[in-house]
Amino acid sequence: MDEGHQEKDLDNDVYGEDPWLFNNSSGNSQEHKRFLKFKEVFLPSMYLVVFVLGLLGNSPVLIIYIFYQRLRSLTDVFLLNLPLADLVFVCTLPFWAYAGTYEWVFGTAMCKTLRSMYAMNFYGSMLTLTCITVDRFVVVVQATKAFNRQAKWKIWGQVTCLLIWVVSLLVSLPQIIYSRVGHIDRLICQFHNEAISIVVLVLQMTLGFFLPLLTMILCYSGIIKTLLHARNFQKHKSLKIIFLVVATFLLTQTPFNIAMLIQWISWEYSTITSFQYAILVTEAIAYLRACLNPVLYAFVGLKFRKNLWKLMKDISYLSRLGVSSQWKSSEDNSKTCSASHNAETTSMFQL
Repeated sequence: MDEGHQEKDLDNDVYGEDPWLFNNSSGNSQEHKRFLKFKEVFLPSMYLVVFVLGLLGNSPVLIIYIFYQRLRSLTDVFLLNLPLADLVFVCTLPFWAYAGTYEWVFGTAMCKTLRSMYAMNFYGSMLTLTCITVDRFVVVVQATKAFNRQAKWKIWGQVTCLLIWVVSLLVSLPQIIYSRVGHIDRLICQFHNEAISIVVLVLQMTLGFFLPLLTMILCYSGIIKTLLHARNFQKHKSLKIIFLVVATFLLTQTPFNIAMLIQWISWEYSTITSFQYAILVTEAIAYLRACLNPVLYAFVGLKFRKNLWKLMKDISYLSRLGVSSQWKSSEDNSKTCSASHNAETTSMFQL
């Protein structure tokens, strides 16, 4: 393997590839040094921002679907699966943020585990988005059939979610097998196998981008056609949500996938510092998907918002209860001490 191809393979960056390692060669060393400084600040910062926003957005969705909202439909099953995948996905980002700023200090076992979790939950999230799109098509376009087979659809949803995780585990196996800790100026958790890297890229582009995109185009086209012929006051709101979902997916996922495709078609682009900036920024934009999914797929529902309000009230009640019990305990202790002091004083007076 020549040196150029070796650098190309080591510098894979993406869901399933190394999230922070880039090519170290550049025609202008000063420009490249500026890029490295920018990368060491920008990418870990974005990882942490996505982690915080993703945690705050997906956690209440998961809690509500587990404790407050019964899984009565196929949609509910998928909307439980989506925040689970996104939540585990964002929880891997602090490790990459630390490694991007310093070096990989977590060992080989954690390297394999986190890279596989990173890839598995990315694929799990994207495949779940695809299933949600198909589910919405069935609910709107084939409403009667969906209603008559609601119980059966729920079972199929659970089976589908299981299959999603099995497929996601299978396609993340290269990360478990080939990830290792290496040393290039510093310790890094890397994925190094040129032949397998091509397979991983094809899977990522297929399952992680083109399959969800094609499904959205076909299904939402049918949904829009059905809604335009319907006389429903919710029609315009539904159309806005659909366009928002598709636009968000395109704006967050398309730039990064195009950049990665260009890089793999012509690996020489990896030596251009401006192209490295493009990879860096588009990757950060792509990660925003995990923060926006709760807003696009859960918070728009009236039933969900009611349950979210219940959750907020329960949290407020528990916090007040905790403060109240603490105050009561403190008051009881004070009364006990006061009574003890009075008894002691009386005894002393009697003496």
